[in-house]
Amino acid sequence: MNETSRKAVVVGFDLTESSRRAVWWAAREASSRRHPLMLVHVLTWPFEELAPIKVPGEGDVLEPLQKILRQELAELVAGCWEIDAELEVHSSMPFGDPAEMLADLAGEAEVLVLGGPRIEMELGVLGSTSAELLTRRTGAPIVVVRGGREQLGSAPVVVGVDGSSVSRLAIGFGYDFASRHGSELVAVHAWSDLPLDPFARVQQWELPWGEVREEAEEVLASSLSGWGERFPDVSVRRVVTPEKPAEALFREAEGASLLVVGSHGRGRIRRSLLGSVSHAVVNRASCPVAVLRAG
Repeated sequence: MNETSRKAVVVGFDLTESSRRAVWWAAREASSRRHPLMLVHVLTWPFEELAPIKVPGEGDVLEPLQKILRQELAELVAGCWEIDAELEVHSSMPFGDPAEMLADLAGEAEVLVLGGPRIEMELGVLGSTSAELLTRRTGAPIVVVRGGREQLGSAPVVVGVDGSSVSRLAIGFGYDFASRHGSELVAVHAWSDLPLDPFARVQQWELPWGEVREEAEEVLASSLSGWGERFPDVSVRRVVTPEKPAEALFREAEGASLLVVGSHGRGRIRRSLLGSVSHAVVNRASCPVAVLRAG
């Protein structure tokens, strides 16, 4: 394998149960990709590495803290080997700001995995760190592992499509994941930026509904063009709807193994799928969510 193909799947761990679930998801994904796995816990305590002043007794605190964390990481590594005895697993415990450290690692990672469920309510790696990482425009795909239950096997992979370049990255990620896991791909194109009840408003207003739907179907067909030839084993179901994008994605993602979206998409028609939608699905989707950023 060349160096690029051996990029690690990086997972942030902060002692929470949600991050522990993220570790198991990341281990299975690294095994499926045949890539190494890197477990990272970022120490944020203001020791000399971070603070210009000496903290009284910091040496007395640091050693037992590191010992506990090393033990936690060792147990996680052992658990990952139960998933795949041949998996190459590394662990790291750097000092620093979690968002900055994970962002640096994401620059060289295959995938960055974090826990959920609600990024604006969590602490540590999963709080403001996740929010900051998701707003960055470049870096590895971020997967936020959501939900107390995880769909395994051949559960569908749902991808949000809007015709943008970052949406195409999401499609490629979704196809690859579906191919490796024997899943159906559900490609969703929803465009409504109307207020409540878009179906009723479409019926009441004199909108060129046929033309709008035809254009939407063209966006979806153009976005998917070529991927079927690259992944002939993946069956695809296309969904075109005037619903609110997030609501359409939530509905299709019920029981899915993964939901994939882009972070800053802007499609060929103004009523695009992405933007704030990526934030909404990361917080509310019932399955793991992968967010692709512009390269």
